[in-house]
Amino acid sequence: MISRRTALKSVLAGTAGVLRGAARRAGDKPNLLFLWTDQQRADTLAAYGNAAFRMPALNRLASGSIVFDRCYDTQPVCTPARSSVMTGQWPHTTGLVNNNIALPANVPVMPQLLGESAYRTGYMGKWHLGDEVFAQRGFEQWLSIEDYMYTEYYSPGRDPKARSSYHHFLRELGYKPDREDGCYSRNFATRLPAERCKPAYLAAHASDFVLKNRAEPWMLYVNFLEPHTPHNGPWNNLHSAEEAPLAANYPGLAVEREPEAYRKRRKKEELGREEMQQLRRNYAGLCSQVDQAVGRILWALEASGQAENTIIAFTSDHGEMGGSHGLTAKGVLYEEAVRIPMLLRVPWRHSRQIQVKQPVSHIDVVPTLLEAMGARNPGNLPGESLLPLAEGKVRADPHVVIEWDQPLSRAVISPDGWKMALLEKDNCLLFDRNRDPIEQYNLFYRSESAAVIRRLRGALEEWQQRTRDGARFA
Repeated sequence: MISRRTALKSVLAGTAGVLRGAARRAGDKPNLLFLWTDQQRADTLAAYGNAAFRMPALNRLASGSIVFDRCYDTQPVCTPARSSVMTGQWPHTTGLVNNNIALPANVPVMPQLLGESAYRTGYMGKWHLGDEVFAQRGFEQWLSIEDYMYTEYYSPGRDPKARSSYHHFLRELGYKPDREDGCYSRNFATRLPAERCKPAYLAAHASDFVLKNRAEPWMLYVNFLEPHTPHNGPWNNLHSAEEAPLAANYPGLAVEREPEAYRKRRKKEELGREEMQQLRRNYAGLCSQVDQAVGRILWALEASGQAENTIIAFTSDHGEMGGSHGLTAKGVLYEEAVRIPMLLRVPWRHSRQIQVKQPVSHIDVVPTLLEAMGARNPGNLPGESLLPLAEGKVRADPHVVIEWDQPLSRAVISPDGWKMALLEKDNCLLFDRNRDPIEQYNLFYRSESAAVIRRLRGALEEWQQRTRDGARFA
């Protein structure tokens, strides 16, 4: 193991000369700092009603950002959801309808869509869109944190023994891999001191990137694995049970005619009350761990002199059930799995918090960023910029649609608080979220719901026709 003194010398050597060169000025080409997490619910931040989780950095960011109160993912599982964030396309369009499917080479991501060679570009963290540890897609600097789970999905010709940047970091620190294949498990990383866990590792390199490139326009994506499973970390007991309580719908009333697919999942995932309570505390600690890393990156942005010329976006790929309806993880269409936080700071347009109550989707992220950066929209993006909503305008189509393919299902969210989920060969769902925000009363099979169902089916079918979605429901 290296000593603290040796580690300090290494850090100082790595950042020598970082602050050379003049900082750029507001009005120059804007930078983009895109911060995102994996499996973070919306209700983990004060802007979404949770002041108990210790999230000072993100709460401060939210105080000067557009807060999208009802933001939904395009599909509640990693690969499909992040494909939409990066490409602006629906999962059924790109074919990424499940995990571990590689993004087709002809589908561009943000650096390619921007098409601006002046930008320095970096991607750090979890990718999950194919060839995990290899630089690609117009990103010049590539810092990976995941490997052994994805080696079998590398493209032909890629070295299956290639390991992540984080793997080499741990090796240099003298840690011995805990797996027989010579890799470090996810659990191994969660047992390390906080300064050697993945969030701190990403924060150090992201901060270095921001400072080094302060004299040039840049685009940096930083994707944290946390608070994704394994629900374990150095701050498991940072929050009390009162600060990270069990969900109001745990275990909850039985949802009338709930989809059988959800019932089967519950039998496999069921945890006792004490286990679920500790999971909630661990989850809160992981959120705080990410927040500390975000705080370090935002400090670097301020120190670089570029805070007022940098667009900052924060979101997560999908949510986490966390005991709601007796379920954990994601992959269902209940609110906890599909609603995520989304903050957007465009400092030259807004300097205070603006709440947008209209439902929005991750499908709108790419066109929003392109407009904020003053770039051309290629014209084939199904989403629309969300910036006008901060000025009180209304979306062309106020409904939001969510996909899922296991089982085949589609959900539609209406601006007036209704949510309908159609499932193939299974029970369907309808919730009036104004009266039933924790979704315990399924109204789909009530005769008085017929008019609402017709209206929402019409909105869904119009979306399907527009986006060429071939899913069909009885």
